[in-house]
Amino acid sequence: MNRLAQRMARAIEMDGPLSIAAFMTMASHDRKDGFYASRESIGAHGAFITAPEISQIFGELLGLWCVQSWRDQGSPTPARLVELGPGRGTLIKDALRAARIAPDFLAGLEVVLMEASPAFEAVQREQLRDAPIAARWVSQWDQIAGDRPLFLLANEFLDALPVRQFVMTEHGWCERMVVVNAASDLAFALAPIPSPLDVPAERGPAEPGAVYEISPAAQGLVEEASRAIAAYGGAALFIDYGHEGSGYGDTLQAVSRHKQAGILDAPGKSDLSAHVDFSALASVASDACARAYGPIGQGAFLRALGIDTRGTNLAEHNPGCADGIGAAIDRLTGKREMGVLFKAFAILPGGAPPPPGF
Repeated sequence: MNRLAQRMARAIEMDGPLSIAAFMTMASHDRKDGFYASRESIGAHGAFITAPEISQIFGELLGLWCVQSWRDQGSPTPARLVELGPGRGTLIKDALRAARIAPDFLAGLEVVLMEASPAFEAVQREQLRDAPIAARWVSQWDQIAGDRPLFLLANEFLDALPVRQFVMTEHGWCERMVVVNAASDLAFALAPIPSPLDVPAERGPAEPGAVYEISPAAQGLVEEASRAIAAYGGAALFIDYGHEGSGYGDTLQAVSRHKQAGILDAPGKSDLSAHVDFSALASVASDACARAYGPIGQGAFLRALGIDTRGTNLAEHNPGCADGIGAAIDRLTGKREMGVLFKAFAILPGGAPPPPGF
């Protein structure tokens, strides 16, 4: 056991088993040993490389997406641009640089970055030293006032939010928990008492052993954002990997240095994530009187926004980088790369025009 696993084991011995959600929260955000306590989580030496790190075009297109969505809704001023989980700050830096073509958009804009990791906040502050607008940082959603149009960007954010898992047994849905086994290791076990669950009918019948995942954190955040957008206008764009429709499955995974890892092997040393349930989020947005668009594949979405044209222009001005630019676009849009697995999902007010790319 590493140090964080030992602390988890002591907590379990004192207070009982941890839910998967509680385990994920500790493994990701523990201030001393959590995965995001280190600024090295993203990049060539970290667990993963995100789309903004692959090409500047990604962030530029998302910035222009916000500008066009703002114009489509009558250019409301003042407005607020929020990024959730900004990583190294690359996406928001590229988005703001592209948005300079619309000085009227920037003139009345407040930029807010929601970041739970002090280490990442320090990296973001350094990244944005020369940004056209000063940003402010918050650590949680309720620190963002809901008093003006909200334009929200979130890339690979929802998948990292904690999930709960339930397994169908002969007694009903029993929650999967983390316990300490006879060998004094962390292990999975099922709660002995079934949980009452309201599983959507479109999921279909559940066979014994079926796993039902739910993310109260993701649904709660999308609900709050949807209510703000329905009331004041704006647009939210989430890009993540996930699914929609019926069925069940265990999608929880751990990645360390770009390779799969055991979920319980070394808490805090790997990135924990689960596939986003876009159908559930669309339902939440509708209930909050907003309208959901998508999900559509990241490749189709970026191509609709003009990634190929932007790539050609960028290559013409940087001929020595043409091959690298083309390879980056292929990685972002290719069917065997990120183009299909990752999906774009948007939320707008009910009466607004459809957002760009959908």
